[in-house]
Amino acid sequence: MAHIIVFGNEKGGSGKSTTAMHVATALAHLGHRVGGLDLDLRQRSFGRYLENRQGTIAARDMDVASPFLIDLPEIDPATLGPDENIYDRRLSAAVADLDTRCDFIVIDCPGSHTRLSQVAHSLADTLITPMNDSFVDFDLLARIDAETYEIKGPSVYSEMVWHSRQLRAKAGLKPIDWVVLRNRLGAQQMHNKRKMGEALTNLSRRIGFRVAPGMSERVIFRELFPTGMTLLDLRAMGVERLNISNLSARQELRDLMKTLNLPGVSVDF
Repeated sequence: MAHIIVFGNEKGGSGKSTTAMHVATALAHLGHRVGGLDLDLRQRSFGRYLENRQGTIAARDMDVASPFLIDLPEIDPATLGPDENIYDRRLSAAVADLDTRCDFIVIDCPGSHTRLSQVAHSLADTLITPMNDSFVDFDLLARIDAETYEIKGPSVYSEMVWHSRQLRAKAGLKPIDWVVLRNRLGAQQMHNKRKMGEALTNLSRRIGFRVAPGMSERVIFRELFPTGMTLLDLRAMGVERLNISNLSARQELRDLMKTLNLPGVSVDF
């Protein structure tokens, strides 16, 4: 069976789709068959990134490894059972299709709570939640006291993940490996970074996730999107010498892939 990696964050603006694309492409570069699904039916950032990639590969006749994208299939409403949700059926059919063809399925969820996102979380073998490294976004995971930074309770999103874990347990499936990425690390004061680190470590023990370093904010990511290329494709694009920023970004991706510790994946790029 394919290993399902779900990217979820209900706040948006955390570099989620960019990270999903780089993880999916890294797996393809490492020789794995990777299928992608974009459940953000409105913005489709992940889907457009993959479409841009296929366009560039075709136009430049490039020989680079790539994930492939499928859309949710259309379902005849007349075939639905009593109280069956059409989006549940569409997602189930897409995953069943990819499961026969892939080693990994990468699913990018919208930056909001939807039925599709909720179901996708229950399918996740690995759940990756990128978040901006600031207390502005910390309430994605928990409610905190503004004065003391004391954790007052889990957020709606964390409760949804807990519910997804319960559904998987009832179905006899292995637990979700939940990884929270400290993404878009900026130049904020070290005091704030330390406070964030302490708060995330404390919360991770309470609600059960791993904390991992993510991807820094870099101009290169905005430049790569129109071509659909990633950090691993720069030399194929004709870049002979990588600058310090690009090398640092590749190291961040390498560290992330190692931290994810996905089954059967040996990180050697």
